[in-house]
Amino acid sequence: MRPVCLSLIAGALAAPAVAGTVSVTLPRPAVAEYKKPYVAGWIEPAAGGPAHSLFVWYDLKKGGNEPGTKWLADLRSWWRKAGREMKLPVDGVSGATRGPGSYTIPLPADLPPGGYVLNVEAARENGGRELVRVPVTVPGATGRASGQTELAAVVVANK
Repeated sequence: MRPVCLSLIAGALAAPAVAGTVSVTLPRPAVAEYKKPYVAGWIEPAAGGPAHSLFVWYDLKKGGNEPGTKWLADLRSWWRKAGREMKLPVDGVSGATRGPGSYTIPLPADLPPGGYVLNVEAARENGGRELVRVPVTVPGATGRASGQTELAAVVVANK
């Protein structure tokens, strides 16, 4: 084999496996003073069990004793399920707040087969709070739900 072929194969083997993706769309509300929302996404077994945080977008640059984490408790469902137990920031999970648009996040490849619920929650200063839940089955995870104000489409796609 040629060295080029070996490097392509090695690169393909080194790439992390992905079970699917989550696409989260944040709308742009028609308000005079818009602040980017804090958003958290997590997956948990449909029958109950521990939550696995996929992403947490908050104000990483805020200073003080609790940089940006003070308002994470406003993501009430996530906070109760997983947030208060986490030591933030978490590499690969924590990220800065995001403006309106669509964002894609990988689902963990090591999810055992079964039923799950994907949860995405958003809270915005001078805005509202919203939780969107999407039931999914692994393997073949697909699903879709939409919010009313703080979240638009939340789509789970199989890879």
